[in-house]
Amino acid sequence: MEMKTDIRSISLKDIEIFCRNNNMSSFRSKQINEWIWKKRAVSFNEMTSLSQKSRIILDKHFIIKPVKINSMQKSIDGTVKYSFKLHDNLMVEGVLIPSKNRITACISSQVGCSLTCAFCATGKLKMKRNLDYPEIYDQVYMLNEEAIKIFDKPISNIVYMGMGEPLLNYSNLINSIHFITSNDGLGMSPRRITVSTAGIAKMIAKLADDNVSVNIAVSLHSAIDNKRNNLMPINEKINLLDLKNSIKYYYQKTKKRVTYEYILFENINDSIFDAKKLAEFAKISPCKINIIEYNNVEDTGFKKTNNKNTILFIKFLEERNLIVNLRRSKGGDIDAACGQLINKLNT
Repeated sequence: MEMKTDIRSISLKDIEIFCRNNNMSSFRSKQINEWIWKKRAVSFNEMTSLSQKSRIILDKHFIIKPVKINSMQKSIDGTVKYSFKLHDNLMVEGVLIPSKNRITACISSQVGCSLTCAFCATGKLKMKRNLDYPEIYDQVYMLNEEAIKIFDKPISNIVYMGMGEPLLNYSNLINSIHFITSNDGLGMSPRRITVSTAGIAKMIAKLADDNVSVNIAVSLHSAIDNKRNNLMPINEKINLLDLKNSIKYYYQKTKKRVTYEYILFENINDSIFDAKKLAEFAKISPCKINIIEYNNVEDTGFKKTNNKNTILFIKFLEERNLIVNLRRSKGGDIDAACGQLINKLNT
């Protein structure tokens, strides 16, 4: 039996060729493309602008593998956490984070993660596979629909900050950004998209070389190599000097400001000495620093620092003319931290 191809894995040109070879008018290819991306049809029967015969032909040769919402948790602060079921019954997470002027969608790029960051719930999950770009796109599409339904307005920002390391799934990352930003898909501005990375230096440089016009955020969490090794084992392979050089290169090529994500952990990276080392690292190029309250994860041994340490840490950075934002923890009453919900569903 012939294996069907996922129609969203082929190009518009390939769809045009298929239509021509099957005696379908060439303009049908654009209609099909609109159905699978802009309208996100999950079956060929939904494509009512096509004849019944055309839909049968498509169904004979192709398949659509839609992502489905599996579960939802709502926090008292408005945060909404979703688990998404994939065609092979694996699951990933997505989050809607409302604030005064924006609604941010946090999406996943991999099923599990290979980086095993010590403080992250996803690090406890085995790396199963990369997400295909339609699976990444579907998360954004559905979270946008959910935002309109719950908050009466669409998402304003997207962060690749859910499960997985986006830069280790580079081609699917780039293709998903294409459909999220193009008029064939959601038509969102790339300036509203942030790719968060643990610091894959070569791929940060590749983003610059490929002129990918999204924002990048680097999960730093310490500017001291031995501390970062313990927090993020990837630092043993790609150390702070490697990371620093890639960020310098990125800024030289793009002139885009990098954001550093820095979670404050009690008695680990929250001292004034840690702030001093962060300030030194941050001076390599224009940047912003997001100081993040830790969303406690069971069995990691990490705790968020106290309010006094947070204030002193931020004050030290601001006195050195650095742009600093404090990101308060959201969804503390639900499984909002990355990987928490899937860990729970897998037990």
